[in-house]
Amino acid sequence: MTNTFDDRETRERHRAGFAKKQARAQGEKGLLIVHTGDGKGKSTAAWGMVLRCLGHGKRAGIVQFIKGALPSAERDFFQAAELCDFHVAGKGYTWTAENRAENEMAANDGWRRAERLLADGRHAVVVLDELNVVLKYRYLDIDEVLRGLEKRSEKTHVIVTGRHAPRALIDAADLVTEMKSVKHPYRDQGIKAQAGIEF
Repeated sequence: MTNTFDDRETRERHRAGFAKKQARAQGEKGLLIVHTGDGKGKSTAAWGMVLRCLGHGKRAGIVQFIKGALPSAERDFFQAAELCDFHVAGKGYTWTAENRAENEMAANDGWRRAERLLADGRHAVVVLDELNVVLKYRYLDIDEVLRGLEKRSEKTHVIVTGRHAPRALIDAADLVTEMKSVKHPYRDQGIKAQAGIEF
């Protein structure tokens, strides 16, 4: 069986196609990235991008909505990182929170912090963790958030995580990934969340 990439003609055709794509490519710009869906890994993928950013010696910012009441290893790690600004703006998951006004106040405080990170031009990557959930429950106005995202520094990449990404955010995004749950240890086997995997 012949490997098509061993064929000189095939390699040249692929090389020419790649060169055409590169010629059409725009210059660098800050991307709006959305991680959504019912599967595990939305925030985890964002943490991987933050690590890449820090590995390049660039500054990152994180605003963690909703999850703030729970301890997490990523928060401890990133708060200790010299080039990372980590802000907690959550009061816990919405199904355990009793006071909507308190949740809205926490969301608005988080959004003010996010706007500063987005506008200052020092942060190569800004993660807005669980912002999609905040938008679903209307703790923040989607139009206000979209305006703030549009005003960000032109080279700043933004990663928005959480289930239920609103259609308007998906439409505005440059990259959208939907994590789909196929099998989950807690849901399907009753295995509890474990350190190093879920938190």
